[in-house]
Amino acid sequence: MDPELLDAFNHQISLEQESAQAYLQLAIWAESRDLTGMARWFRAQAAEEREHADIFIDHVLDRDGQVVLRALSAPAHDFTDAVAAFEAALAHEEKVTAAIAELYGKVTEARDYRSVPLLTRFLDEQVHEESAVRTIVAELRMIGGDASALLMLDRELPGRRASQTEAV
Repeated sequence: MDPELLDAFNHQISLEQESAQAYLQLAIWAESRDLTGMARWFRAQAAEEREHADIFIDHVLDRDGQVVLRALSAPAHDFTDAVAAFEAALAHEEKVTAAIAELYGKVTEARDYRSVPLLTRFLDEQVHEESAVRTIVAELRMIGGDASALLMLDRELPGRRASQTEAV
């Protein structure tokens, strides 16, 4: 694997691991506020991000590349409310989308066609991920300060995540 591409894939692995950390931190925040449905949703996202890192690791190893894990920056941990927590999740998903798109550009420029299907899959998945989080943000904004509506959404989220995962 081209050294520049290898570095870019190692960067993506780190970003996926940071995403897992960020979602785990969001789950901890939600759990500490008795928003157990949101916590389960965030934990499912964290597990998915760890799986994504593993997929990128396997891709590099299958190509006889060297995976070099990097130090991860600590995720944000204090949010004013559920809207802010999910806005942080959306911002992170957008960051991941941009990074995958940049990696896709490098791969196509280098004519590394073996990586294209993997990155296309992830770009397609990011459309769904951003849409799902954007919808939750919009719903939370509609809820405003209505505690009973917040609890209803909190109870609904784990099931919504499971059905989305099956559909993708």
